[in-house]
Amino acid sequence: MAQFRLQGSKVLAVDMAGDAVKAKNGSMVAFEGEMTFKKMTGGGDGLRGMVTRRLTGEQMAVMEVKGTGTCYFADRAHEINLVSLQGETLYVEASNLLCTDASLRTGTTFTGLRGAAQGNGLFTTTVEGTGQAAILSDGTAIVLRVTPQTPLQVDPGAYIAHTGRLKQHFQSGVNFRTFIGEGSGEAFQIRFEGDGLVYVQPSERETFGGDI
Repeated sequence: MAQFRLQGSKVLAVDMAGDAVKAKNGSMVAFEGEMTFKKMTGGGDGLRGMVTRRLTGEQMAVMEVKGTGTCYFADRAHEINLVSLQGETLYVEASNLLCTDASLRTGTTFTGLRGAAQGNGLFTTTVEGTGQAAILSDGTAIVLRVTPQTPLQVDPGAYIAHTGRLKQHFQSGVNFRTFIGEGSGEAFQIRFEGDGLVYVQPSERETFGGDI
């Protein structure tokens, strides 16, 4: 299995010995050794995946990188976070997914109003199986634990990804800016309940969930 490691916080190094990974198209910045690059359809899920992603609007351009040596990946100087999966599912926006082990399965799932609040559509990308994935964040991400005793509320624009057995509730009328008198109109938050981890970035993407 390919070995993922960080070179600083903004470059992913993947050591391969005949292994393969799936990476965001165009994210390779350098490589050592012998590598081949192949564009994949449907976010790496073939024709069926391509049709599904076009229908859901969760687009993802992916390439397969295979060979022996080390390949380096980066995307617009974003911070990179490593996620180790042990038979779990990672839920992540397609734009935040940089690289995965080739053995991990990717797909799409319905997110309901959470996706609409983020302005990213009603679907998000799933990564399942055992292996490593690298996700992107605008600034250094924090990983917050959710337990049955400690639910978590997150601004939709700061949410990146999550793992574990979590239920999401879309709440209106709540926004951090509301508490300090800077909000107006109706605001939205995502409430996570259950047991799992939530990845949050310190920069808010543009959404229409803040004020309507």
